[in-house]
Amino acid sequence: MPAMVLLASHITIDGNDLSDHCSKIEVTAEVDEKDVTTFASLGWKEVQGGIKSGSLGATFQQDTAAGEIDALMWPLLGEVVPFSVRLDNAAASATNPAYGGNLLVKKWSPIAGSVGDVATVDVEFPTSGAIVRTTA
Repeated sequence: MPAMVLLASHITIDGNDLSDHCSKIEVTAEVDEKDVTTFASLGWKEVQGGIKSGSLGATFQQDTAAGEIDALMWPLLGEVVPFSVRLDNAAASATNPAYGGNLLVKKWSPIAGSVGDVATVDVEFPTSGAIVRTTA
């Protein structure tokens, strides 16, 4: 079984390539579990999928210089913007799919950490609409 090590992942938010500030990416998609158990279920729980939702989690290394990550993200607070991520920074393909859609910039924590820490920003943005997987 092949293994993959994330070395050069790719992330864009609102058309801005933030890969050079990002050290962790996580795309999550899930579906609500709806209980459809009846007496005919003979004592076994039965479920079906309901509404789907997703999120984009990331850890960014903070940079407050003009045109860098804090200056790009701060004005997006409260906005729904496009995003795209790939396991590798090469073009999307069958072996390097892109996952994208829209997300709500729900929270931005420009300052977090303790003495001696690298200044990072941990985020989790809910998606708005479908997460699309593309291979081209």
